[in-house]
Amino acid sequence: MKIKYTPATLEKIEKIISEAGYILRYERGTFQSGFCILELKKVVVLNKFLQIEGRINTLIDLLGILILVPDHLSVESKKLYEELLTKPEVLA
Repeated sequence: MKIKYTPATLEKIEKIISEAGYILRYERGTFQSGFCILELKKVVVLNKFLQIEGRINTLIDLLGILILVPDHLSVESKKLYEELLTKPEVLA
């Protein structure tokens, strides 16, 4: 799968996170990796200064870390989730 760095792609990935029951927030902070996960509250905090490319890459990396039940996702989100887990090619 080829991923483009567009706001639409970012929204689709954010939707996966949301459907999995996580709250996604963009905040200021000194995150070494660009994100922070508060597992007990199911909150993911991304550095708000990341550009779209950084946000998309960080969220794709997070999909492999977060505890997610694919059956709880919509058909569209589940398909994208499975594609993203199989090492997507990214188009700048």
